[in-house]
Formats: sequence, C-alpha cells, structure tokens
Amino acid sequence: MPYFAAALARGPAGWSGEEVDLKEVEDLDGLIDELRAVDDEADTWLLFVEENDEWFGIVRVDEDGDPRVFLSDGRAMETSELASLLGEAATVIDPLEDDADDEDDDDDDDDEDAAQLSGEPIGDSDLLTDLGTPSGRLLKLCAEEGQLPADVISALCESAGCLDTIDALRIA
Repeated sequence: MPYFAAALARGPAGWSGEEVDLKEVEDLDGLIDELRAVDDEADTWLLFVEENDEWFGIVRVDEDGDPRVFLSDGRAMETSELASLLGEAATVIDPLEDDADDEDDDDDDDDEDAAQLSGEPIGDSDLLTDLGTPSGRLLKLCAEEGQLPADVISALCESAGCLDTIDALRIA
C-alpha cells in the first residue's frame, strides 16, 4: 500500500524534515526513534502519515513529554498495519485514578471505543492546538467531504508554520 510519511522537527533554526520509511518500524518506540533522528536538538517532533488517500495519522513528541497520536479514521486500523500501529497508540487509555467507579462506566467506555472504530477520528485531537490547529478545527477538517489527507496535512502544516518543509518533501 502506498503511503507518505514525513518526520518534521522544530528546533532553534526552525522546522526541518525528511521523508521516512516506516516498513521496518514495529512499534511506537520505533516511530519515536525515526522522529528524533531528524534533529536531536529539536523541542517538538511531528510525524505525518497518509495512506492511499484514505486516512492520515499524526504522532507528536515534545522534548520531555509522552507521545501523542491522532488517527483521522479508526476504520483504517482494520485494513492497514500502519494505521493499526498508530491506532493502538491513539486508543491507549490511562488507568482510572479511582478504581471504585461503577461497572456501568466500563460498559460505556466499550461502547465509545466501538463507535470510535467505526469511521470516527481517534486519539488526541488537541495535539496541534499550540501549533495553530485547535481540536475543533482538526475534527472539522477530518469530517469535510472531499478533503484528501494530503490537503488536511497541508492545512495543518500551514497553521504550524511548516508548510514549506512538508511541501519540499512531497516534491523530492
């Protein structure tokens, strides 16, 4: 399946990036290694992935933070190994602080997960808020009829100030 994956890093000199091959990547740690290899002095790394003009994914790693993942369409997890890898990371749920919660809450969570996997975006829709794309706008872009993943990624990169960087990778 053809895909495009670009790792971008924001460092002291601005944005830099490179196209990455994810065929050998087996887990989220491997993705993070690919990201950090772009610029080891960066403070923010982004991975944009799109496959077959059907879906896109974003992985964000900040200097000291845990990775944050967003997948535009949970259904892609059923047909794409790459989407499955991203989707698994996107659907990780932190353990509840209070384990004494009502069991009915667990049933609600299962229902929400099932709904998320039926074509809805999954993951952290706030991951680009400080880079110019609030959650609501990201979700609206995903839902917009006729919008290709490349178009959405370009809009996100334009807001973040790295459109020239990703465009140069697409042309290369």
